[in-house]
Amino acid sequence: MSATPSTAAVPGVSNSGKFLDSVERFLPKLVLAPTFVVTLLFIYGFILWTGYLSFTQSRMLPNYDLVGFIQYQNLFDNERWWVALKNLAIFGSLFIAGCLAIGLGMAILLDQKIRGEGFIRSIYLYPMALSFVVTGTAWKWILNPGLGFEKVMHDMGFADFTFDWLTNSDMAIYTVVIAGVWQSSGFIMAMFLAGLRGVDESIVKAAQVDGASLPTIYWRIIIPSLRPVFFSAVMILSHIAIKSFDLVMALTGGGPGFASDTPATFMYTFSFTRNQIGMGAASAMMMLMIVAAVVVPFLYSELRSSRRG
Repeated sequence: MSATPSTAAVPGVSNSGKFLDSVERFLPKLVLAPTFVVTLLFIYGFILWTGYLSFTQSRMLPNYDLVGFIQYQNLFDNERWWVALKNLAIFGSLFIAGCLAIGLGMAILLDQKIRGEGFIRSIYLYPMALSFVVTGTAWKWILNPGLGFEKVMHDMGFADFTFDWLTNSDMAIYTVVIAGVWQSSGFIMAMFLAGLRGVDESIVKAAQVDGASLPTIYWRIIIPSLRPVFFSAVMILSHIAIKSFDLVMALTGGGPGFASDTPATFMYTFSFTRNQIGMGAASAMMMLMIVAAVVVPFLYSELRSSRRG
């Protein structure tokens, strides 16, 4: 009885096998290479280019002669920039807190296995399907004193009722908060609901056996276990808040005057309307620093806690 020839004894089989192994090993890298190059060029490359322009006197067109920190000095001497930072602090804090509170509350409600959960969840998620431009335009109609909520109240007989936040320079930024929370809360609800459905039911049942009430179980056991979800939600909401542009432009246009300006609208105005590219680049780099100031501590905290775990 003749022995079966080994693979190594067959001419060409060994070489073709090595070639196929090499292709399988390098194919994912080849597929990802174009995306990596495009990302490197059009994201990080333009970040570096913007940083360079922030040290120049560029106006309508780029000027590559370095002038130091003059643009940053002019930026922080500009009253409008400080108004934009103040509005970012107001909008960011209220927007993040509102979305987290409402999103978590809606998620806990749906976690009770109520009837019609799918339909209610769809209603909660619907605003997220809209763009911020559509949201801003819709809320602009709703809050318009001559067309929306105030007019409806007047038609109902409440002649002394006023709701002029949209035209009030002190309250305009809060209309942006209302519209932003309305749109984003459903998405945060979906994140928390996924986290709630991932909690080990045996822990909850053990707490119920020990006599813990449902609010206590959520407050002491379930919500603390959602720390990774809170981390992700805060990161996403912070990113939305810092780069908020389309919602502000559609709802208030940065007005009245520049009362509801944010760093994003400030950057756009000075770069493309006032033809001060250097100033706009400096404000863009400061926005990047704000993002880093938010993200880096959270990342450090999460990585440190994961290592301890």
